[in-house]
Amino acid sequence: MSVLHLTREGYEKIKDELNYLIQVKRKEIADALEHARGFGDLKENAEYDAAKNAQAMNEGKIRELSEKLGRAQILDDSKIDKDKAYIGATLKLQDMDSGEELNYMLVSDAEADFLEDKISVNSPIGKALLGHERGDEIDIQVPAGFLKYKLIDITR
Repeated sequence: MSVLHLTREGYEKIKDELNYLIQVKRKEIADALEHARGFGDLKENAEYDAAKNAQAMNEGKIRELSEKLGRAQILDDSKIDKDKAYIGATLKLQDMDSGEELNYMLVSDAEADFLEDKISVNSPIGKALLGHERGDEIDIQVPAGFLKYKLIDITR
């Protein structure tokens, strides 16, 4: 099993989700199963089938998150170069074509969430940004063409 590098925030988010699935969701599903059993014949009971499917999905997600936490290594920012774009860094970029400023946090695949501006270091943009310093201009090939960014700032 490979190590999964996570930020402290990402680790806590996975841990919170796992606790919710175990403490809350399991009980809700157990209650739904109990309620569905009251409808009689389980062979033709759609509510029971739906609750069993929800239970299987929940248990699968619990196993997945437990496995992630089991191989997680929380990033120690004090040991990472603060002047370069590495995992855990928040980058302020300027789109050289539009002039628009963007902020992205470089994270592992497990934490990536484009809606929260968290991009994976394994994505085309993430890979291209890795290792760059303030002031660097970066050309990035993406499926839709090319992006040209200037790295304005790096924070942790």
